[in-house]
Amino acid sequence: MGIGGKAIPSNIDKVANLRSEAKFVLLVEKDAAFMRLAEDRFYNRFPCIIITAKGQPDVATRLFLSKLKRDLRVPVLALVDADPYGLKIISVYMQGSKNMAFDSANLTTPDIKWLGVRPSDLDKFQIPEQCRLDMSAKDIETGQHMLTEEFIQQNPV
Repeated sequence: MGIGGKAIPSNIDKVANLRSEAKFVLLVEKDAAFMRLAEDRFYNRFPCIIITAKGQPDVATRLFLSKLKRDLRVPVLALVDADPYGLKIISVYMQGSKNMAFDSANLTTPDIKWLGVRPSDLDKFQIPEQCRLDMSAKDIETGQHMLTEEFIQQNPV
């Protein structure tokens, strides 16, 4: 898992008495970003807990994040890509997934703060075209589908 990284066990709900001096939880979409933050020991300069599910959120990571937020009472900040997949990932952490709707109370963290560039920032801050990646047909299809979801309509970017 790299410098200080540990896998999140599936029985995280059995853990009691969580304690930490962390001032926030940093949720990172990409494993490469997680590893870079760990290698740089970001957590020493900014006391925090850094977690990643390496892409799409698994149940253990969602449960752990919810437990950290609830038990430690610290803010959760998310660093995700400004593309349909990054938006989908943060929406699953915040509102849950359709497949696990029956347990959304334990698996969601609704008040995550999104860090980083948003799609609306690209034009607002005049990000040059050569710095942007073209969206594939699949990206556009995924984005169009997400625009119909209640979560996105309630949380416009």
